[in-house]
Amino acid sequence: MHEPILNKVILPLEDAKVVYFPEFLSVIEANSFFELLKSNIAWQQEEVKVFGKLYPQPRLTALYANNNRKYSYSGLTLEPKPFTPSLIKLKQRIEEISNANFTSCLLNLYRNGKDSNGWHADDEKELGRNPIIASVSLGQERIFHFKHKTKKELKYKLLLENGSLLLMEGETQHNWYHQIPKTRKIINERINLTFRIIP
Repeated sequence: MHEPILNKVILPLEDAKVVYFPEFLSVIEANSFFELLKSNIAWQQEEVKVFGKLYPQPRLTALYANNNRKYSYSGLTLEPKPFTPSLIKLKQRIEEISNANFTSCLLNLYRNGKDSNGWHADDEKELGRNPIIASVSLGQERIFHFKHKTKKELKYKLLLENGSLLLMEGETQHNWYHQIPKTRKIINERINLTFRIIP
């Protein structure tokens, strides 16, 4: 068993359940996973349709799973590859504290500040009624924005640190959007892993 995680932050978001573990992985572990995943994952740049036109996504992505369940979002349907040993290790670590059994992992590689992920909620039907999403950040820190879907005054920003874990569950996806905005700063690469349950 791993040492208990002491630093746990419950975010003050209405109509949501979001918990942040800034030191889920040590810096050495996080950097090691980053290098392994960057070189061993089958990264692709998918195209998304916006107002009838196809545009390359502003990041690289990959889908892995322990079943053959596809995942669809923004008009895309991704076919999974089998989990790698590194992904299995991370999945097991997350499951120790989340009490969830994840089946899929959508990975994103943000190459620089121009790479981003626009406002969205992870509310696709295949994720179920109240999905749990476990998001691990490796590499460059990035700002993560939340905004409430109906209460426009409710907004929140969080710095996602190298080696951190963010757990979103309950009614979070029903009530909140989130994004990783672009930045003009010169920054390094970031890998984000979002573990999900697609039965």
